[in-house]
Amino acid sequence: MRSPRRCSRNGCPRQAVATLTYVYNESTAVVGPLAAFAEPHTYDLCEPHARSLTAPRGWDVVRHEGEFEPPPPTTDDLVALAEAVREAARPVTPRPPADDHDQHQTPHTGRRGHLRVIPPNH
Repeated sequence: MRSPRRCSRNGCPRQAVATLTYVYNESTAVVGPLAAFAEPHTYDLCEPHARSLTAPRGWDVVRHEGEFEPPPPTTDDLVALAEAVREAARPVTPRPPADDHDQHQTPHTGRRGHLRVIPPNH
């Protein structure tokens, strides 16, 4: 599943729920609901940062007055999750060890896109 977009503020681990856009020719900062896609020259913000944003002196802030909601999962996310579950459920055929050297190596970790399958400890 795609990881949710995070707040653009340095060190903030929260999920983004709003998008900040600057309109330079009008000296205005606009904080609205999270844009469908991350765009250049916009900033994703979590709810506390979206609500507490201040603009430089002489600038106006136009802020969305409704609730900021995290985006719902997309069908792409659900399909990726279903495929990951299917892949993890497939039986693994054990490989016979070639020699003693292979037995002392760490277990192989499978990788599929941005998902990893970690084998159970033996």
